[in-house]
Formats: sequence, C-alpha cells, structure tokens
Amino acid sequence: MNEAAARAKRVASGQSGTLRVGFVESVSWHGVVPDSFREFRERQPDAELQLKPASSLEQTEAVHSGRLDAGFVFTIANIGRELAQLPIAWLNLMLAAPKGHPLTKLKKLRLRDLSAAAFVWFPRRESPAYYDRLMHECFRGGLKSPHIVQEAVNEATILSLVSCRLGVAFVSSATRWRCPESVALLPVTDLKLPLPI
Repeated sequence: MNEAAARAKRVASGQSGTLRVGFVESVSWHGVVPDSFREFRERQPDAELQLKPASSLEQTEAVHSGRLDAGFVFTIANIGRELAQLPIAWLNLMLAAPKGHPLTKLKKLRLRDLSAAAFVWFPRRESPAYYDRLMHECFRGGLKSPHIVQEAVNEATILSLVSCRLGVAFVSSATRWRCPESVALLPVTDLKLPLPI
C-alpha cells in the first residue's frame, strides 16, 4: 500500500508515468534530440519514454489527436496556434552526391550548376510548405526546374538512392552524422533555406 501511494505521488508530480515523443529520424543521430532523450532518462528513471520515429506531418497530426504528447519536427510551416512550439536548433540544406560525381569537383557549387543533375526528391504531400519554399529557392537561384527522376519519403532512402548513383539530393546538414561513405555532402553557396527544429 505504501508503494502504491508513493507511485501515485510520483505519477502526479510527473516523475513517473509515460511520455510519448515523436522525432524526425534524420535528427536523432547527434545533438539536441538524442541528448534530450538521455537527459530525460537520467532525470526521470521511473517514467516510461515511448519514442516514435515519424515525419513532421505525422507527428503534428499525432499530437493533435492525442497519440503523442510532443514531437521533434521541422517547422517550416505554421503548425497551428493550439500547439506550443519551442525552437531548439537550425539545420542547413546540403547537396548529397555520389563520390566522383562531376558536381563534387566544383570549388563553389551554386544552384544554377545543378540544372543538368538528376534529382532524388521528396513528394510534395510530405511537406507542401517546405516543398514549395525549396522550389522557390531553386528557381530564384537559377535552377528553374529540377529534373526529378525519383521520389522517396525519408532521408535514409534518399541517401541510399544517391549512394547507388540514381541522382543527387538535398538533405539536412544533420546527415553528416550518418552519411554513407560513397556519398559526398556539398554546401550550395546560394541555397538559403534554414530548417528549424
């Protein structure tokens, strides 16, 4: 009975119970996201931490519906006033290209240099606001119409397709923590589209 009372007290104070958190898998390898999981575990050893990798859109819907308590998402679009948001980091976009690709030989890579490149791209339905902003940035920089040869919904698949030389792709700078050896990450000097987490 004493243990039950103590457990109820821990649950009421937030020291026990369950916290359901989503995260974009591409930012879980290094930095604030895995550090926060580790810190939570250290501070709340009696609490259950349920982690769910999911896209930003899936997480936002899951928080709205009550299936998740919180999520680490890319916040390109306004996700609504009913959800609290706290910016925790900013990432940049880089170009992932197979090692030895002609683009890897350029000293200063610009968007207009990518006009003839075959791209692996994400479907617009995954993040319409981000997709549109990226297309706008490309157009502004001289990449009027990217030649998309393949779509893929997550960064791991995109990197795999770049690795097998299907094309090049824009990826977050967090990719450096898990980039395949056969893929080079290149800064694009005139691509200014930060990714807030």
